[in-house]
Amino acid sequence: MEEIKKDKKLWNVTDIILESISDGVFTVDPEWRIMSFNRAAEMITGIPREEAIGRHCWEVFRANMCEGGCALKRTMKEGTSLVSTSTYIVTGDKKRVPIIVSTALLKDEDGNILGGVETFQDLSLVEELRKELTTRFQLRDMVSRSVAMQRLFSIVPQVAESDSTVLIQGNTGTGKELLARAIHDMSPRKRKPFVAINCGALPDTLLESELFGYKAGAFTNAVKDKPGHFAAAGGGTILLDEIGDVSPAFQVRLLRVLEEKTYQPLGAVKTETADVRIVAATNKDLSDLVETGEFRRDLYYRINVVNMTLPPLRDRKEDIPLLIDRFIDRMNRLRDRSVSGISQEALSILMAHQFPGNIRELENIIEYAFVVCPNGIIQPQHLPEAMVPKVIGPDNAQCLKDHIRSTEIHTILDALKRNNYNRLATAKDLGMHKSTLFRKINKLGITLPESDGRSGYNVKK
Repeated sequence: MEEIKKDKKLWNVTDIILESISDGVFTVDPEWRIMSFNRAAEMITGIPREEAIGRHCWEVFRANMCEGGCALKRTMKEGTSLVSTSTYIVTGDKKRVPIIVSTALLKDEDGNILGGVETFQDLSLVEELRKELTTRFQLRDMVSRSVAMQRLFSIVPQVAESDSTVLIQGNTGTGKELLARAIHDMSPRKRKPFVAINCGALPDTLLESELFGYKAGAFTNAVKDKPGHFAAAGGGTILLDEIGDVSPAFQVRLLRVLEEKTYQPLGAVKTETADVRIVAATNKDLSDLVETGEFRRDLYYRINVVNMTLPPLRDRKEDIPLLIDRFIDRMNRLRDRSVSGISQEALSILMAHQFPGNIRELENIIEYAFVVCPNGIIQPQHLPEAMVPKVIGPDNAQCLKDHIRSTEIHTILDALKRNNYNRLATAKDLGMHKSTLFRKINKLGITLPESDGRSGYNVKK
């Protein structure tokens, strides 16, 4: 009798504890029916316990891992507890809530398995804070915390408000079209079309018909009029991508459009007005092409009213973690996956890479990782095979460490110089806490001057 009283008292204490904690807790029997459901679980899911108890857990939670990667199912099958697995659930009022779950077996005192227990924590506030932090470094679909990009972001609203022609320069994969779209989306023309065409992909005759259109009978098989991209973009913005690949002959036709704001479709006898804002983009240095005679000087001056240059990813490596988080978040939503992040080892490999393909290459690497890593953390083995052995092989392990250390020192020193060695400003520039910056400076052996950029302040004090 005393033992029964003790057991009841113990269960009462356990119930009180479960009801008072902020994490949701529920238990299931071997048939996956919910046996208990605490108050926090009710609040997070929006489902009363009387509706939850007795139902299958997947009917209650409708999480993205329920069908293929259920953490609790894995625990009950393999007998191993899982900690901090990210997923999301759909609440009773159809809202999607990000959570982090931990699972364990539920056993009696004799070791017999009674079912499983899962605890879950609502990450909505964390997700909101993360998005708020990301927004500080975001311009439309572009993200960056580098100083060069932040300066670029700061002038985009003014550039967008004007109707001047813009020349965007940058290596392949740096996001030239994204910047052009941002300019359009923030401009007075935003309600009109944005049209992009790759000038380097078409021969002159086809490019002319695509841009300016043609009239019926202009050539064989031209049985009816076809408007070109300039007509399609009427009132909006047209992006002339890879304009550095346009032939000298076609450059003359473009020059007329820019000077007179008119164009003539193939086979037409009348000109038409070009009511468009022109943004040109290229991965070449047009000033060099002007000097060699490959690009007309007068056309260069016409399109180079506002010049915006996107730095390559190798010069803004502090953006790599930010971009990876963005790609993971986007692909989780598009593919209904639950990849929670990237390991430090895999991130180190990517930080050491030079990225000749820039942001597009990084996005492709993360997309590849999603193919071989449906959930959990992206590890080195989930990166493309071609890049992993070269970096983390036994013979190159020390080389990798030295390269990462050198890159980190270079990044911090550049930021310190930009901020006149003001460590607080440098930490803000790099997107890290000042104490983290101080630890890195000491760990990497970086020598600082006596003054940190604030009058009368001594670094060594």
